[in-house]
Formats: sequence, structure tokens, C-alpha cells
Amino acid sequence: ARGDSATASAYEKLAKEYAERWVKQADDGDHFRLTFDKPGTWSQKYNLVWDRILRLNLFPQSALEKEMAFYRKNLNRYGLPLDSRKPWTKTDWTLWTATLTGSREDFDALISPVYDFVDNTPDRVPFSDFYWTKDGSDAGMHARPVIGGVFLRFLYDTDLWKKWAGRDQTKASNWAPFPKTM
Repeated sequence: ARGDSATASAYEKLAKEYAERWVKQADDGDHFRLTFDKPGTWSQKYNLVWDRILRLNLFPQSALEKEMAFYRKNLNRYGLPLDSRKPWTKTDWTLWTATLTGSREDFDALISPVYDFVDNTPDRVPFSDFYWTKDGSDAGMHARPVIGGVFLRFLYDTDLWKKWAGRDQTKASNWAPFPKTM
């Protein structure tokens, strides 16, 4: 973006090397580990959404599909746990995870239990972004701005994004300039 192609190429090369290394070192058969040194662990890889949104394409589609197949086998009644440690989840991150493969089937499989949570939770609190996936009870965080993360899928759908972004009435400008150095 700044026109420094040499630095950009160096960082791109390094990022690709690290992504390849992660795929190898985190591999745990049918999924990828929570940490390299703990076989049998797992976690939602929600931050991988930025690889596709930013069009970096550092991680192979096969890794995303492998993770998604594992997630679909490990859903609880009200959603996909964040990781193998406890059966709680974060609504926003689950919806990020649901977009990983780009498949509508995968998306629906992961958000259907979230819908059930919202519809059936025994707690009557504002939209919780942190809850237990087995009984749908609130885990203590609700009505926080992070719940806006449920709209992340808009970033994958250019036409939908343009439709809603085009309704902006503020026409904000004069943003701070992009940093000149890293």
C-alpha cells in the first residue's frame, strides 16, 4: 500500500514460511492443535478469517476444510466450544469460524446451534457473546460491542457490503494517514 515492494515481498515471504510451519507443527491428524506441544488439543481458528478477507492466502484451503470437518463433529447443542479446555464459546468468534471455508453448508452448520442458543437460553440478558455450549446459559459477558463481530460475513460478500455501506450518510473523511514505517 505504501509502494515499498521490497519490504512487502520480504514480509510476505516470511508470512508464508510461518504459515507453512504452523500447518506442519500444529497438525494433529484430523485437526490442528491448540498449542504445538499438546497433542489431542484443539481450538477455533477464528483469526484465520483475516487471511481470506485481506486476500493474503497464506493458509491452504485444505487446512481450513480439515478444521471445519473437525468442528462439525465437535458441536454441542448450543454451539462449538472455543477450544478443548471448556465447553464455552464466544458468539462473535464462532461466526468468524463459520466463514472459514466459504461454504454456506459449513456456515449454516456452525450458526444453527448459535441461533438455538439465542432462541432457547435460560438467561434473559442482552445478547451474550460468551456462553456455555451444553446448556445455553450465560457465562458472564453480554451487551458488549464485540457482538458486532456477528456481521463479519458481510466482508466476504462484496455486493452485500456495497449495498449496506452505500447507505452511509456520514461520509467521514480526514482519517489519520497510513504509517510511513513499521
